Amino acid sequence: MATRNETTVVYTAGVVQGIALVTFPAAGTVFTSSAHYGLSSAQYGTLFLPQVVAAIAASLLGADLGGRFGVKRVYLAGLAGGLLSMTLLIVSSAVTSEKGLAYGLLLLATASLGVGFGLAVPALNTFAAAFHAAAVDRAVLVLNALLGVGTVLAPVFVALFLGLGFWQGLPITSAILLVALLVASVRLPLRVQAIGNAPPRSTAGIPARFWIYAGFAVLYGICETVNGNWSQLDMTRELGASNTVASLALTAFWAMVTAGRVGFAAIQRWFPSRVVYHSLPFLLAGAFVIIAVLPHGQPALGVLAFGLAGLGCSALLPLTISFGQEELTSFAARMAGGVIAFYQLGYGIAAFGIGPLVDGGVSLSTVYGFCAAIAVGMGGWSFAVARHRPSPAARYPHLGHALE
Repeated sequence: MATRNETTVVYTAGVVQGIALVTFPAAGTVFTSSAHYGLSSAQYGTLFLPQVVAAIAASLLGADLGGRFGVKRVYLAGLAGGLLSMTLLIVSSAVTSEKGLAYGLLLLATASLGVGFGLAVPALNTFAAAFHAAAVDRAVLVLNALLGVGTVLAPVFVALFLGLGFWQGLPITSAILLVALLVASVRLPLRVQAIGNAPPRSTAGIPARFWIYAGFAVLYGICETVNGNWSQLDMTRELGASNTVASLALTAFWAMVTAGRVGFAAIQRWFPSRVVYHSLPFLLAGAFVIIAVLPHGQPALGVLAFGLAGLGCSALLPLTISFGQEELTSFAARMAGGVIAFYQLGYGIAAFGIGPLVDGGVSLSTVYGFCAAIAVGMGGWSFAVARHRPSPAARYPHLGHALE
């Protein structure tokens, strides 16, 4: 049984990880501005490639490292990776006149962030599930909702610090929070006995059903990232929004991601997780269609559309993790890391792949239209993921067949 302090630290770490994760996308207009780094769309997209590669590697290795050194140490190493990333970002801001050096530091910073994310976030999901074994879906949803709170705060902080003429305030804030979290976490036991007893990883030991979850995570990663990383550029280039309004659109997206996770955790008994899981991809597809057809000069509608997209994304990733941990019990110790790794693969496809398309003349509106089709495919895939999930009536027998 986890202590109150352990639970508090784990959930607080979710918020801090959210802030760190979105620091780079939230500062997208800074990186592409000629007054700062002056990156092209392709350079901006490439910026996230080291993050993706590092996050995938760290996520896949995390369970083995946890079995050897303990999940706590893996989690602390993840926090340290995030702290190094913020430090490198701060240093890069001081040498923007040296374009090559600044860009090199940014690439190292995103790689460090990938390591930190890939180690810390699966560990946090493991802590949440282990500390609340009787309500895994809800615990993982709450953790990821709090991570979403951090993702909401990052663009708000960027807009605030940009207004003050000091955008570096965001990575400085993230660094301070990470240091405080490291100090608080070191003093707690944060034990997860089951992870320490997990068997060594091997390709032969991966259940065939895992790849269904992995495929869904890739599609989800694409859909989330096309919002999280490219919404601000879509708002400014396609809809004519100011940088402040573009930041508001990103804030709306992450705010609705968070609100959805909190809301669906609260109403789980009346609106079961499986129903949510099947419904949200189609809601997301509708949001993508709206974004694709919005005319220039309608930034307010863009903010609303990205908020709707956030609701469509909200519960999908945490439910994928919790469904997998509940179904693949022999693989549960590695499930969070595996899903996060393939989510990062989808992240990389969208973060890196869209840049060359945009530089090549493809409009972001066209990209969002194509992503609507991906979201529909994800909706179909959700039925394969949840195929072995107990029916709502079986999980909540007192509600009878009305749930079917």
